[in-house]
Amino acid sequence: MNTSATLEQLKELKLQGMARSYEAVLQLPVHHHPEGHALIGQLAEAERQNRTQYKTQLYLKLSKLRYAGTLEEISYSASRNLSKEQIAQLADCTFIDRSENVLISGATGAGKSFVACALGNQACVMGYKTLYLNLNRFTEKITIAKLEGSFVKLLNQLDKVSLLVLDDFGLAPMDQNTRLALLQILEDRYNKRSVIIASQLPINKWHEYIAEPTLADAIMDRLMANAHRFELKGESLRKKSVKVPDKN
Repeated sequence: MNTSATLEQLKELKLQGMARSYEAVLQLPVHHHPEGHALIGQLAEAERQNRTQYKTQLYLKLSKLRYAGTLEEISYSASRNLSKEQIAQLADCTFIDRSENVLISGATGAGKSFVACALGNQACVMGYKTLYLNLNRFTEKITIAKLEGSFVKLLNQLDKVSLLVLDDFGLAPMDQNTRLALLQILEDRYNKRSVIIASQLPINKWHEYIAEPTLADAIMDRLMANAHRFELKGESLRKKSVKVPDKN
């Protein structure tokens, strides 16, 4: 058997996981080589893991998450009004399968964006397409799509995303185009896809922020149905991370 030719064929077929695993086997003494069925199983598992890792890295890249944080890096405490148990309920990402939303509020530096991105990161790892946009970027996309006549195309693109993360909700005034677009997107995603929204405004102020009462009613109705709510409290985490200079 020409092992070099087999290795090259695996590479040509782009079976990179199999190729690396087979190459590692060939480095072992012959008497340590796995038997036929065991070798096939080993190579197949290596290829599966390689493809899963590639898919995860691709989803993470396309998600454009603001932070590369993980659930393990979230700071939990009673003073923050955030517990591990609350986040653990979302860690398997079945909330996405159930088309549930996550609403996060908190003052500047409370870590709401980090929590949102950590959930987005977890979704990518679990195999869900995710997209992060802050509200300014979201508004910009809508404006450009309207001008170019590609708004329907944008809606179709967003519809393919299992989890949409909207950050900085409430930082800038919302115009009518953004209100209408947000309602349309939430309508398309209702009972089909999930949304995470992070905002400095308390959730009970979102209706007032949206401003137009009829649209605000419709938007909040779709957001609040089957939603997980997190209202972060406590001092700014950014302040805590700043080191006090040594006076000596």
